Amino acid sequence: MNGMYRLRKNRQFQYAFRKGKSMGNREMALFYVRGPRLLAGFSVSKKVGNAVVRNRTKRRMREAFRAMIPRLRPGQYVLVARAAAAAVDYWALERSLRHLTRKLGLLAEGALELKQ
Repeated sequence: MNGMYRLRKNRQFQYAFRKGKSMGNREMALFYVRGPRLLAGFSVSKKVGNAVVRNRTKRRMREAFRAMIPRLRPGQYVLVARAAAAAVDYWALERSLRHLTRKLGLLAEGALELKQ
């Protein structure tokens, strides 16, 4: 995922947690705040596993999100991995992310929804 889409500062994450709409499922939680441009942050705690597992989980979440960027509304997105995220493959994380964005109504107008 391109660096121009990243949330980096702790205050940006805290703002999304405090002001954002949220929805969760077994693998992850998604926080969303409307905004002028699309920004995303990813959080994986030590509860998920050791550094190797956390980094793999974060890479998979970033790639799943990157693939959805053209279909998403602008705003700030924060994805928080849950412990179950470490045990599933990329395709399950992608399905979880699609499920959360659909439930929160974050797909842009005219965006095609892919069925799998």
